[in-house]
Amino acid sequence: MSEPFTAPYAVPVSTYRIQLTPDFGFAEVAALAPYLRKLGVSHVYLSPILQAEPESRHGYDVTDHSRIRAEFGGIEGLRALSATLSEHGLGVVADIVPNHMTVPVPESGNAALWSVLKDGQVSPYASWFDIDWTGGKVNMPVIGDATEPVADGGVLRYHDHEFPYPDTHYRLVDWRQGPGYRRFFDVSSLIGLRVEDPEVFDATHEVILGLVEEGVVDGLRVDHPDGLAEPRGYLSRLRAASDVWTVVEKILIGEERLPADWDCDGTTGYDVLNRITRLFVDPAGSRPLVELFVTHTGMPHDYATVVRRSKREVVDLFFTAEVDRLHAEVGGDRETLVELLIAMPVYRAYVVPGEPVPEVSASIVESAGQVAAARLPDGAPVAEVVDRVLRGPADAVVRFQQICGPVMAKGVEDTALYRWYPLACLNEVGGEPDHFGGDVGEFHAFAQEMSPTTMTTLSTHDTKRSEDVRARLAVLSELPEEWAAAVGEWSSKVSFDPALDYLAWQNLMAAWPIGPERFFDYLFKAAREAKTSISWAAPDPAYEAGLRDFVARAIDECGASVAEFAAGIEPYARANSLGQKLVQLMMPGVPDLYWGNEITDFSLVDPDNRRPVDFPLRRQLLAGEGGFPWDEAKLAVTTQALNLRRRLDPASPYVPLEAGDHAIAFARGERAVAVATRLPVGLARRGGWGSETIMLPHGAWRDLLTGAEYTGRIPLAHLLCTHPVALLEGE
Repeated sequence: MSEPFTAPYAVPVSTYRIQLTPDFGFAEVAALAPYLRKLGVSHVYLSPILQAEPESRHGYDVTDHSRIRAEFGGIEGLRALSATLSEHGLGVVADIVPNHMTVPVPESGNAALWSVLKDGQVSPYASWFDIDWTGGKVNMPVIGDATEPVADGGVLRYHDHEFPYPDTHYRLVDWRQGPGYRRFFDVSSLIGLRVEDPEVFDATHEVILGLVEEGVVDGLRVDHPDGLAEPRGYLSRLRAASDVWTVVEKILIGEERLPADWDCDGTTGYDVLNRITRLFVDPAGSRPLVELFVTHTGMPHDYATVVRRSKREVVDLFFTAEVDRLHAEVGGDRETLVELLIAMPVYRAYVVPGEPVPEVSASIVESAGQVAAARLPDGAPVAEVVDRVLRGPADAVVRFQQICGPVMAKGVEDTALYRWYPLACLNEVGGEPDHFGGDVGEFHAFAQEMSPTTMTTLSTHDTKRSEDVRARLAVLSELPEEWAAAVGEWSSKVSFDPALDYLAWQNLMAAWPIGPERFFDYLFKAAREAKTSISWAAPDPAYEAGLRDFVARAIDECGASVAEFAAGIEPYARANSLGQKLVQLMMPGVPDLYWGNEITDFSLVDPDNRRPVDFPLRRQLLAGEGGFPWDEAKLAVTTQALNLRRRLDPASPYVPLEAGDHAIAFARGERAVAVATRLPVGLARRGGWGSETIMLPHGAWRDLLTGAEYTGRIPLAHLLCTHPVALLEGE
C-alpha cells in the first residue's frame, strides 16, 4: 500500500461547480446539499461571489470587493450556505477574480473607478488600476454616435453612461478605440487591477481572506493569472495569506507545464480535458475529415496558417493601443514587436524583471523570434527586440507578457478555433485541432506524472461545447465516409455561408435536439468570433437575417435526418461519454463536475452552457426513479466513481494496465481499477472483443456498476458485456 497522502491544508476529494445567478443564489445551493452529498462530491465550487453588476449571469464583472453579492443573499446567506454544507460534510471553493474589475454602465456603479475619474492621480484609488496617464487623462471608449454628452450638475451623461463633471481626468473616445487602461483581453468594460501593489492586494482580498479565516471558504480558484503583472509573486502572497488549496485557470498548450515555482496546487484542468478527448478520437480520421472540411469551407489545410492570420487580424483590430503602449516601453521596430507577439506559441513566458531569465522562458521567446524573423525583411532587429522583452526595462518585460495572453486568447480561442474545425471536439480551450487522436501510452505517462492536488475537468463554464457534445463528435473520426454523405445530403438542401455551414452541421448533430433560438444564438456568436463575414464590431443585419433563415430551414428540412444520424451513433457516443467520464473521475487529481453534467448535457459555448439545470430530474434519477438509459448509466458512473474516490488515497499510484487497442485501463494502487472502451466503431467493425483479456491486479475485485466479482485474467467481452466501462474496487 502507498503512504497516505498528506498536505498542510485540506485538499478536496472532488468538486461540483455551481454557476450562481440572481435567480440561483446561496439558498438554492444550500437546498442541493443532500443531493450533492449523495452524489459523492466533497466540495461545492462557487462562481465569483463578490458584488458584481446586479444582472450579471457570471460574476466576473466585480464592482465592489468589500461586499458579498447581494443578489445571492449577501454575507449572511453565504454563511448560512457554508453551515448547511458543513452539516452534510461538504466544503466551499470560491472563484476569485484578481485581474480586473468592471467598468459598469452607469460608471458610478464602481465607486473606486468613479473616484479615479473624478480626482485623477490624487484619488486614494489611483494605484488600483493599470492606467496610462499620458497627457494626464485616461481614455474612456464609449462614444458610438453623434450624440453630444450633456452636463447634468456634477455628472456628464452620454446615453446610459455617466462620468464626473467637469471631465478633468478623462476623455471620452470612440468605443472602437483602445482604452487608456489595461483591460481583460479586448473587453473595454473590464479594467485591469494592479494587485502587484500590496495595498491593492490587501484591499481587494480582505473579504475573501476573511471568509477563509472564518472557515466559510476552504479553497480558491484563481481566474486568469496570466493577466497579472507577476503571477508567481501574486500566488506566493495569496498562499501566505490564505494557506488553502488553490488552483489557477492556466491554459497549457501541448507539452507546456505549469511553472514549478508557482505556489499553487495545479490548474483548473483544461490540459487534462484535451488529453482525455484525444483518447477517444481516431487518428485515422484526420486526413478524410480535413479534406472534407477544406472542400466545404475553402479554408487552408494548414491550421498554423489560420492561426497566424487570425492573430495578425486581432492585433490590428483590437490591440493597437496595447501594442503602442508596449512599443513605447520596448522601443525599436514596431513591426518586429508585432511579429514576435504573433509568433508566441503559448499564453505567456514567465520572466520576472531583475531576475535571471529561466531557460524555458528564454527558449520560448527566442524560438518565437526565429519564426518572426522568417516573416520579416532581412536585417529586422529581432534579436534586439527579443532581448528587450526578456531583459529590458521592467515595464517592457511585464507588458510583453501581459499582452501575449490576450493575443493568444482572441487570436486562437476566439478566432482560429471558429475558422478551422475539421473535428470540432478538438477545438477546445488550450486544444490543438490539428492533433487528431491520442496514444494510450502517452496518456498513461502523462497521468503517472500528475499531481494528486491538481484539478481535472471535462466541462466548464468556458468550454466551447460540453463533454457529451464532444463525445458525439469524436465518433465522426471513426465514420468519416458516413459523415461526409450526411453533410453532403444536408448541404444540398440548405446552405448559407461556406465558412460557417460545416461548423453548423457538426454542432446541430452533436447538440441534438436543439431548438432554433439556441442554435441561432450559437451560430451567431460563432460567426462573429470567426470574423470572416461579420464581427462584434461590424454587424450586418442582412447576414443576421440570412443566418436565422438558415437555422430555421436546417432544422425544418434536415432535422429528421440529423436526428436519425445522432440516434445511429448513440451507442458509440454513449461509450465515449461514459469512458471519458470514468477516466477523468478516476485518474489522479481532484475531479471537478460542472453542474448538471452528472447526466447527459448537450450544451454549446456560453451562455448556452450556463442555462438553468433541472435538479428535480437529477434527484429523481439519483433516487432510482428511472429515466433515459444514457442518463442512468452516466449518473451511475459518476456517483460510484465519486464515492469510491472518498475511499481512495489520493496519492494512490496510477498503474497502467494492458487492454489492447480499444480500451484504456489503469489501477489506482490496490484499491481501484478503471476500464473504458475507446474507438467503439472500430471495435464493432472487427466483431467485438474476441479473445482479448485484461489481467487484474492481485486479489478479488467487484464491479461497482454491475455487482459482478472478478479475479485474475478476465475476458474483456465478459467484463464489458453490460456497460462499455467497468469500475472495480478491491475487496
